[in-house]
Amino acid sequence: MTPATAAPTPTGAHPSRARFVVPVLAFCGVVVAVMQTLVVPLLPHVPALTGSSPGAAGWLVTITLLTGAVFTPVLGRVGDMYGKRRVLLASLWVLTAGSVLCAATSDIGVLIAGRALQGAALAVIPLGISIIRDELPPERVLPSIALMSSTLGIGAAVGLPVAAVVVENFDWHTMFWASAALGLLDLVLVLWIVPESPVRTPGRFDVLGTLGLTAALVGLLLAITQGSDWGWTSARILGLLGGAVVIALFWGRYELRTASPMVDLRVSARPAVLLTNVAALLIGFAFYANSLVTAQMVQEPKATGYGLGASIVVSGLCLLPGGLSMVALSPVSAKISATYGPKTALAIAASIMAVGYVIRFFTSHSLWMIVAGATVVSAGTAIAYSALPALVMRAVPVSETGAANGLNTLMRSVGQACCSAVVTAVLSHVTFVAAGRVAPTLHAYLLVFLVAAGAALAALVATLFLPSGRAPRPEAAVPGTVGGTSPMPAAQEGR
Repeated sequence: MTPATAAPTPTGAHPSRARFVVPVLAFCGVVVAVMQTLVVPLLPHVPALTGSSPGAAGWLVTITLLTGAVFTPVLGRVGDMYGKRRVLLASLWVLTAGSVLCAATSDIGVLIAGRALQGAALAVIPLGISIIRDELPPERVLPSIALMSSTLGIGAAVGLPVAAVVVENFDWHTMFWASAALGLLDLVLVLWIVPESPVRTPGRFDVLGTLGLTAALVGLLLAITQGSDWGWTSARILGLLGGAVVIALFWGRYELRTASPMVDLRVSARPAVLLTNVAALLIGFAFYANSLVTAQMVQEPKATGYGLGASIVVSGLCLLPGGLSMVALSPVSAKISATYGPKTALAIAASIMAVGYVIRFFTSHSLWMIVAGATVVSAGTAIAYSALPALVMRAVPVSETGAANGLNTLMRSVGQACCSAVVTAVLSHVTFVAAGRVAPTLHAYLLVFLVAAGAALAALVATLFLPSGRAPRPEAAVPGTVGGTSPMPAAQEGR
């Protein structure tokens, strides 16, 4: 068995283009993240535009969540085995094809299929993180990964106002044609700038493990996202949840016995990895609540007593300062991780997010204070999303970076799905009649803020229980594992 390369080497790109590797990968990450929220401003209009039901329109968001959750860890593993740049390019092709499919149709079924392809491209972000770890010298790894990881939040914050402007001023197909153009631009830039990583994981691809993971995730996420519509005690929801649990148990038993598992459960069960993934789920929950309720809250009519009656564009712009803060804070987060360790950075981030929701709880009548609270939450998210990959990478072999970061990104997606279900349930059940229409009460929004703050505090607790000290070398801890940990700054490894 040929061992994987144990340490990152200077980038294999042409010297004149090497400095553009990180900006290109970050741009790809932003484009992919934009796809996750692109259709949100369009959703109220989709039934009239496509002749479909509101339930069918909601699948334009749900399907991207499902395919993103399924393909992110799978493609991360495929990238580890067969080449991260190769899989990155394939993901961008899929995104572009999905965008063209959506741009060329008004049929709801075809739109859902196109959105499924766009969602599958979420794997670009953990693949980009893995390429950075493999290709850059150690002193550049942390700040570069901080930027790459933050693109998930940056793209989500930027995508809403941009999409809102398009919906209000242009034909709605325009945003999908623009998405296709951006996808093609990403492909050209990656082909020109980004080198292929030499790091490989030997072994055979785990087909049965992939199918089992897919079935369990689809069952779980379908139940979470459709519970409010289908009824939490309905036969369909209970069957999906029960099936997901049974499949997960058999899948876990199989993964522990196979030679080249899709997910190395022994590595994933280490406290350093397990607690990081738990924190990722909780951070994903806390982050998504900010995105879900901000735009809706400021658009509520003034007759509710708390709503501001803002337009779609204004509501989207409320999240833009948060997106800009994520760009500005990614190097700050990297500095904190390098100096005090990613555990400290994540603890600070969770605390900031909780403070942001406290601000939102007490200042929900002023537009500027709503923006301020949302921006504080985004600032904490930026630091958290930058620290999570650093925590993952110090605990797993370099040959498993793609799969491990894919799993961590998956946990964020599961957190977002749980958040969507909770927010939908609260806002649809804690209501009153205002100006002849049913609307969520102010207490419903305040309850969401409390739950999100609780998720951030739970993430803080999980972070505090992370092991301190230098992480054990994975190849020594797990017999048969190839590859080692990449060099990290001493402070970053030791905390």
